[in-house]
Amino acid sequence: MLRLMGRTITTVLSSLIFQMVYLLAGYYYTATDEYDIKWTMPHCVLTLKLIGLSFDFYDGGKEPSQLSEEQKKAALTSVPSLIEVLGFSYFYGGFLVGPQFTLRNYQRLVAGELTDCPGQPPNSVVPALQRFSLGFLSLAIYAIFSPYYQDGYMLTDEYDAQPFWYRCVFILLWAKIVLYKYVCCWLIAEGVCILSGLGYNGIVDGKPKWDACANMKVWLYETTPLFGGTIASFNINTNTWAARQIFKRLKFMGNKTLSQVLTLLFLTIWHGLHSGYIMCFSMEFFIMTVERQAQALVRDSPLLTKLANSMLYPLFYVVQQFIHWLFMGYALVPFCLFAYDKWFKVYSSVYVCGHVFFLVAFLIMPYLRKVLVPKKERGQKKED
Repeated sequence: MLRLMGRTITTVLSSLIFQMVYLLAGYYYTATDEYDIKWTMPHCVLTLKLIGLSFDFYDGGKEPSQLSEEQKKAALTSVPSLIEVLGFSYFYGGFLVGPQFTLRNYQRLVAGELTDCPGQPPNSVVPALQRFSLGFLSLAIYAIFSPYYQDGYMLTDEYDAQPFWYRCVFILLWAKIVLYKYVCCWLIAEGVCILSGLGYNGIVDGKPKWDACANMKVWLYETTPLFGGTIASFNINTNTWAARQIFKRLKFMGNKTLSQVLTLLFLTIWHGLHSGYIMCFSMEFFIMTVERQAQALVRDSPLLTKLANSMLYPLFYVVQQFIHWLFMGYALVPFCLFAYDKWFKVYSSVYVCGHVFFLVAFLIMPYLRKVLVPKKERGQKKED
């Protein structure tokens, strides 16, 4: 296709449409209401790789002045060979669960450029084992605790009979445990990429960095009280791919919010055809909108800023973490239960508290700004 159509929009659109239609057809004919491990799982990773390949080939025909720095690094100046595309597509460190990386980086790996020891294999055993160890620890946590926090329990009469607070706490703990399933896979895969050299990211302050294929920022993930912090620390390479190949390429629309919505819509469809994905990503967008407003309120209000930096911060941190993980779990319920009749049953059992909480917060935020933010600050905000 690259040789036949050249560096054209037609090439990019043809690749995008073909890859997505093929993937969605696979979902349609093979998906069930359970978590399936079949050929569509690695193929969704491959889909992004091949769509990204067409974008990078298209960028290779542009003037450098038209490209961002990250586009320059990924742009392909010549047509890759079939063996290069196959090696890139099925590289053993990333074809099952990711991470996403560019063909240009794969070419540099094959050429022996991704090493901290020029002309020699990378000295990456120790950093690779460190990530593998973290991955193994996450796997152990998931294996030990997941039997006590099963998805199916939330659909039982026993769960419905529990007090409201218990149902909410169960969702909080369930979310924390179930996500380790993804964390362990990505950390182990990252260790493989580091060992091969693909994770090499240059020398900083005299020390080699090995985070080019990092899909998790573990410390941030474990400590952040913010939804935005969790998103920034989780599935990093897929989020980076979506930002580079979808969000930033929609800049011509001149509407950041619309670009965000379309990017989330793409990721929703890419994940699958279940209604749960639509609910999960729409809830993510709504939560992030409210959180950004809340952060702006705290930043602009002298009183709230003072409280946030006072001795009461540890208490606020604990409350934030509870709210954070409760509603992370709330948004995750439809993502894991897939079908409407399942996830809506769970939502009903907790009285759709997540929607109520964030809708109320969204509606009262303007009034809180009037009360807590001085007129001078509000005036500056309007000017900005």
